[in-house]
Amino acid sequence: MSDLSIGAYGTAKHENNVRKVVFASLVGSTIEWYDFFLYGVVAGIVFNKLFFPTDNETVSILLAYATFAMGFVARPLGGLVFGHFGDRIGRKTMLVITLLLMGGATVAIGFLPTYESIGIAAPIILLFLRILQGIGIGGEWGGAVLMAYEFAPKEKRGFYASIPQIGLSLGLFMASGVMALLTMLPEEAFLAWGWRSAFVASIILVGLGTWIRSNIGESPEFEKAKAESRGRDQGLPFTDMIKRYPANVALGMGARYIDGVFFNIFAVFSIVYLTKYVGLERSFALWTVCAAAVVMVFCIPFFGRLSDRVGRPQTYAMGALLLCLSVFPAFALMTSGNPVLIVLGIVLPFGIIYPICYGPEAALFADLFDPSVRYTGVSFVYQFSGIFASGITPMIATWLMASNNNDPFWLCCYVVFAGLVSMICAILIGRREARG
Repeated sequence: MSDLSIGAYGTAKHENNVRKVVFASLVGSTIEWYDFFLYGVVAGIVFNKLFFPTDNETVSILLAYATFAMGFVARPLGGLVFGHFGDRIGRKTMLVITLLLMGGATVAIGFLPTYESIGIAAPIILLFLRILQGIGIGGEWGGAVLMAYEFAPKEKRGFYASIPQIGLSLGLFMASGVMALLTMLPEEAFLAWGWRSAFVASIILVGLGTWIRSNIGESPEFEKAKAESRGRDQGLPFTDMIKRYPANVALGMGARYIDGVFFNIFAVFSIVYLTKYVGLERSFALWTVCAAAVVMVFCIPFFGRLSDRVGRPQTYAMGALLLCLSVFPAFALMTSGNPVLIVLGIVLPFGIIYPICYGPEAALFADLFDPSVRYTGVSFVYQFSGIFASGITPMIATWLMASNNNDPFWLCCYVVFAGLVSMICAILIGRREARG
């Protein structure tokens, strides 16, 4: 066999390995996000009634969203723990462990007795399981995107790292779609057992994802970094990251702000907004979010590929600006009460504009760190910022609506503020890259 043939064979084999790893990352990521967002979809329509019953509906919703937020508070812990071992032991092992942790907590929620059955123990156990979910997804996201990023050719990293990001839209579609179907049940049946079946069914997905992830290899870039570090005192990845990349950490968290805020406004709070404030059927709101998630599946890799050509910071900054410009028109369309306009008000900004940021985001953050601290770095940036960018957003949205006579004006202003912060941070990341 000629050298040319050997080279072509080696290239083809590497491409096959990349596709296999990316597929495994996508499947696992989809399952993890399904588990995580299933909680968010259910929080404001079920948990407020069954686990946090009060005489005030707004208070019950706020309490349910508080446990939703605790999942985001726990995510940095998962990012640090699994990021540490991911940077020292390997990415693959951590991906299997996080999937099992996340799936186990989700299935347990499906069997959890309500407040009426066991009293105060019900919301306490629910909170504990939510924290386990947060720890699991906190370690999973960084490992999933890094496997795709580190296996990919450097000129295609934006595209390949965006593929596991599709797991977010697929997971959201599955969670919203399953709940939309289940809400077709009589209310009594839905509250008694319908919502539980969506959580318990996760055990099938987790088994499939674990088997797929167990059959992939370790990241070659990690293996190389590990070999080069043998015999050296490496210290803790977290302290090493903070010491060497403080500005990158701060800018990465700032860039992440609009991602978390916009997603949770349109994927989580919009369901409550359309049902409680606009007066639409719950199933309509859920199917509308599903439609946006389907559109997002195609837009995420498109903008990931675009970032390989025009630059990730530039793509991200443009997306953040467009999100700022879209939020007021989006809520005007949602408030109209016209079903067609409402669908446009969610699908256009959430399904098409939001992926301009989310598509290149994984590679944007991975570019900020070298392989020895990359798992810790991307996990910390994404998960720690998620506490204020994502976790408390539904509560902030509920409070801003209640404080302004159910008018979304101040809520839209908050989204604009988050978008401007993220745009500025992305621009600064681009300038730092240009300086080398």
